[in-house]
Amino acid sequence: MIDREQVRKVALLARLELTPEEEAQFTTQLGSILDYIQQLSELDVSDVPPTTRAIDVSNVTREDELQPYPDREAILQSAPEQEGEFFKVPKILNAE
Repeated sequence: MIDREQVRKVALLARLELTPEEEAQFTTQLGSILDYIQQLSELDVSDVPPTTRAIDVSNVTREDELQPYPDREAILQSAPEQEGEFFKVPKILNAE
């Protein structure tokens, strides 16, 4: 079981200032968490393969298909500056 002194030590290490009420609240909460972890450590998981997720997840992607935008001129007109058929943007790289 965790006591208030241990909560104060953790708070000090985490650079947290706790009120006496918060110390009492966190003592109870951390005690409950540690009790639950103790229960979990009693389970036999030797036959359970390690996983990163509880369920299998796969990324659903599609092939990129080049499709020109039908109203290119409208996009260029909305730009703050343009140069010919291109957007004009400030230079962001050093000249060095």
